[in-house]
Amino acid sequence: MADPAPAAKSETPEKLVIHNIGLMLSGRIEEPILDADCVICVDGKIAEIGRAKDMDQEGATTVVDANGITLCPGLIDSHVHPVIGDYTSRQQQLGWIDSTLHGGVTTMISAGEVHVPGRPKDVVGLKAMAIAYQRFYSNFRPSGVKLHAGAPVIEHGMEEHDFKELAEAGVTLLGEIGLGSVKDGKTAAQMVGWARKYGIQSTIHTGGPSIPGSGLIDADMVLETGTDVVGHINGGHSALPDDQIVCLCENCKQALEIVHNGNERAAILTLNTARELGKLDQLILGTDGPAGSGVQPLGILRMIAMLSSLGNVPAEVAFCFGTGNTSRRRKLDTGTIEIGQCADFVLLDQAQHAPGKTILDSVQLGNLPGVAMTVIDGRITSQRSRNTPPAWRVPEMR
Repeated sequence: MADPAPAAKSETPEKLVIHNIGLMLSGRIEEPILDADCVICVDGKIAEIGRAKDMDQEGATTVVDANGITLCPGLIDSHVHPVIGDYTSRQQQLGWIDSTLHGGVTTMISAGEVHVPGRPKDVVGLKAMAIAYQRFYSNFRPSGVKLHAGAPVIEHGMEEHDFKELAEAGVTLLGEIGLGSVKDGKTAAQMVGWARKYGIQSTIHTGGPSIPGSGLIDADMVLETGTDVVGHINGGHSALPDDQIVCLCENCKQALEIVHNGNERAAILTLNTARELGKLDQLILGTDGPAGSGVQPLGILRMIAMLSSLGNVPAEVAFCFGTGNTSRRRKLDTGTIEIGQCADFVLLDQAQHAPGKTILDSVQLGNLPGVAMTVIDGRITSQRSRNTPPAWRVPEMR
């Protein structure tokens, strides 16, 4: 089930046509539903969006009849902890990334490869490991999933030139601040500044300790550090007190990340506070797996359904939290249905016998949809999911 990085382009363009789409979700929170029933992709990029009757479908190398179901940007998991390939030593499990693809996720972002046995904590070793992981997952895509990895956990002794060297080697992420030896806001803020100077994005652990050896990161440290992402604002696992969560929502302009592996009540508090402040565009989703609670292949879908149902958010908006919001905050070329973006999609339908008049009604009632197909870079990577409840309808390919 493994797929290497995309092969070199052939002289004949690969043209994917998906037509007869019943509902197209854009991933863009300002316009979550598109008036379109067809998308055309060329060499892995979205080339046209519109009504099939007005579009040139000739010369397609792959045609998918969506059979009236929903097309959504591929879901993005903003917070994972990979180990090697599609194996995690945290749960002694193979195939967790492939299982997550069957939950509609086409892109993952590492918050640090912290579960690697013997993870080096000296500066030379941690830099070497980060560069190696950036290379591993650039060269190898488990089941086709895009995993942005190589996220070093900062340690005392790092200097500005270390971040410059990491950036020059292709590293674009920092692992969760607070999981290493740097646990004070002043030092962390200095290192975050160095990272940002060289184009490296940062995330901070928020809340109580996740495992023995980690520690509390409270709102004061989060604000002082000033990372690009407030990692698991609803705790991973333990959330901060309500007043601190509200304080972060009020004072942060950064991404507010809600995770499956956190406190559900705190997630709803974050959602409600962000809505009152007009900051729904800052909400992004992750699973924070693999972790002590295991692997969550349907974690992003579950977060969408939970936030929509218990948070009283239209389902089409909740889908944006796990697609376009994350894409924009993470500076990705996927996650929205726009010309020029990567052709990464999940095709969904209402689950068989689930209540609700439509798929959106059903999700807002708290039900998971059925994943019927995933597409990455214009290539079909999975068909009817083995993990979600079965979709009523499935696409047909020719």
